[in-house]
Amino acid sequence: MLKEYLLVDGYNIIFSWPELHELAMENMEAARYTLADRLCNFQGFKKNEVILVFDGHKSKGNIGSILHYNNIDIVFTKEAETADQFIEMVTQQIGNKYSIRVATSDATEQIIILGRGATRLSARELKNELEMSEEAIRQTYLEKCAKKRNGLFDSVSPEMAAMLEKMRLKED
Repeated sequence: MLKEYLLVDGYNIIFSWPELHELAMENMEAARYTLADRLCNFQGFKKNEVILVFDGHKSKGNIGSILHYNNIDIVFTKEAETADQFIEMVTQQIGNKYSIRVATSDATEQIIILGRGATRLSARELKNELEMSEEAIRQTYLEKCAKKRNGLFDSVSPEMAAMLEKMRLKED
């Protein structure tokens, strides 16, 4: 089975999800990191490689950057390079060696990446997958907590438990 990469068009997703869009209107950095944090949890659950890509093409003199954030990579493209162009380039370079999914609701971008062998994931589909993984993580956590429930007598010796029980019942 091929290693899977998930390439995410960051601003496309932010402006497609109402809650992130609203947050972005107040604080773009908070919206970017909210998306990044959710993708980190998703990556930990799915064990795929996640690359979150943001446009930097309008920033004069921008040389671009790659930030390793927890367990994902965040790319800010360089001046004159869009997230779409970066995603297309990566898909072209590694598409024949790895399984690539691209999360974007940009119809033109979807057609291009499909032609390069990647599969597409709309913003809505990505959100659904994230929500399903978050629910699975939550259920796993709750099950672990239920199994690890610590009772008062769980970690004491049988003699100490008997003595404490005797004290509780006020017996001599």
